[in-house]
Amino acid sequence: MHLKIFVQTVFSILFIAILSSCNKAEITYYNKKLKSNKIACLSYSPKSRAFLDNSLESMYSFKSNCRYKLELSYKSDIVCNSPYNYSQKTTTNFPSAYLNLEVKKSFNLEYSYYIDLTQKPTINDLKKAFDRLRVDILI
Repeated sequence: MHLKIFVQTVFSILFIAILSSCNKAEITYYNKKLKSNKIACLSYSPKSRAFLDNSLESMYSFKSNCRYKLELSYKSDIVCNSPYNYSQKTTTNFPSAYLNLEVKKSFNLEYSYYIDLTQKPTINDLKKAFDRLRVDILI
């Protein structure tokens, strides 16, 4: 009887841990100096005139002559047909979209913010991502 309760408790804790790890952003500093030497500007050239691309331009005063370039990428309606993910797809909110902000200096990746999403990326998702980037690396 005690073993059954123990197994149920462990399973419940693991299930909650899996669910709570969804939609957690992954921050990567490729240039560790950015943690202490924050940057003063960013440049941004949208790849398209899509809704999120235009929204990003309203969140910050980008400088066209800045050496640090911000790149935005996102995608939705991603379908994964791998049988290896079957258990995750049936028991959790499996990601179907992502949002990624990258800061590059020349062609070198300096910083990345990446998050898996269970819905199409929204302006609110972009705002959270850019606010985090602002705190992490901007003066």
